[in-house]
Amino acid sequence: MRTKASRRRAISIFAAVSATAIILAGCSGGADPSQSGEGDSITMWTFKQPHLAALQAAAETFKEETGITVDVQAVTPDDAFTTKVQASAQSGDLPDVLEVHSDGEDRVLGGSGVLVDLGPLLGAGISDAFIPSIADSGIVTAEQAERATSEGASDAGIVEGARYGIPFTIGTFGIIYANKEKLAAVGITEAPTTWEEFTAGAAATSEADPANGGISLGFQAISIGLNWIGNQLGFAQLGEAGFGDLYGDDTASDWGSASGKEVLDLYSQLDGKWMPGTQTLTIDDADLAFLQGKAAWAVGGTFTLGFLNQNGMDLDNVIAFPLPAPENGAVDDLKLAPIALTSLAITKDAKNTDAAAQWLEYLASPEVATQFAIDATDLPATDLGPEAAEVLGQNLATLTAVFEGTPEQTFDVGTIWDYTPPSMSNFDDLGAVVAKLSPLEEVSVDEAAAQMQAILQNLWASAE
Repeated sequence: MRTKASRRRAISIFAAVSATAIILAGCSGGADPSQSGEGDSITMWTFKQPHLAALQAAAETFKEETGITVDVQAVTPDDAFTTKVQASAQSGDLPDVLEVHSDGEDRVLGGSGVLVDLGPLLGAGISDAFIPSIADSGIVTAEQAERATSEGASDAGIVEGARYGIPFTIGTFGIIYANKEKLAAVGITEAPTTWEEFTAGAAATSEADPANGGISLGFQAISIGLNWIGNQLGFAQLGEAGFGDLYGDDTASDWGSASGKEVLDLYSQLDGKWMPGTQTLTIDDADLAFLQGKAAWAVGGTFTLGFLNQNGMDLDNVIAFPLPAPENGAVDDLKLAPIALTSLAITKDAKNTDAAAQWLEYLASPEVATQFAIDATDLPATDLGPEAAEVLGQNLATLTAVFEGTPEQTFDVGTIWDYTPPSMSNFDDLGAVVAKLSPLEEVSVDEAAAQMQAILQNLWASAE
């Protein structure tokens, strides 16, 4: 069953990496951060470079309306942001506001005391500003609080009911971007509608241009193939119940079963279609390779569109579509549920919490959220009503269309945690096996299935 709790437990690949990395005890130094603002001035850090100009534009209008100056700074890439937050938390000079990864990093920082509880500052009514499915993102559930008491929990210290962040942007991953010109060169003029059409198209572009016709994906994030392709493919092939069984404790239906092998076999059809060197790329590097014409296809998320736009790609030369379902699968038209991707938070070192709270409320307002979305080419968490797609423009409307489906055809990443072993906190071990299957081609489907089954059985045994 889909629940708000399961959605709140959803962790994207990049969120999981950052969240588990930020353990503040004993962290080392980094570049000296700017001091937080005082009086009528506050400072904000974001790890999202594509958000910087849009946030700065919002800060200008915010100052006109309130007299409060917001100095917005981007700290990139993610590991540099993490290091700077760690060092500043130790030295006591964090900014007033942080943009962080939702439903993971916010809890880690909240549990360690870096972020304050927003409940007393914003009130429960702030949730009404956001789309219903993610409105409570950032609020610690009883289940999350209980899990945080486990030995080694990265978010130890969180308090049930506390809110360490409010959702800022939403989206999902499992979105494929294609270069129109490269596709047209092999006779493809429309987005593939099935997995088979997609893999055939990727084969055609790769054969026509072996150096620049493949698929880019940042496999330096080891579980990305599973998180951004494999899980979606499993849901499309098996349906929700069958997909959930892949992570269960029954060897007759888990990743090592005949059903699991079906999905892994479909995934392995990507062999020979990757861009050269994709296994060494970061997520940003893979997107840049697509932008630079080194790949005909890129696997990303809704957020990828903003990155491509911010780095100068002609979006008129891009086709975007959700990962298509296999022809004979349980789901014939795969849709993807939105999750909270980034959140806004106030730090323990904020020197002007009232101004910081005003800034968060300002960014959550429909008018400001709409303009931010247009400027950043990203999807806001704020509920913009039934005319949202029309208001946001064609490129973003194309992405919002991936959310519009029935429950039976919609993959919700949060449901994975309803089926996984209680001791499982990330997908790294399973994802590493999937990466060995493809693009590395170091194991066969049968070998990958057996290894994934062994990992799951060990996790279930440890839970018992």
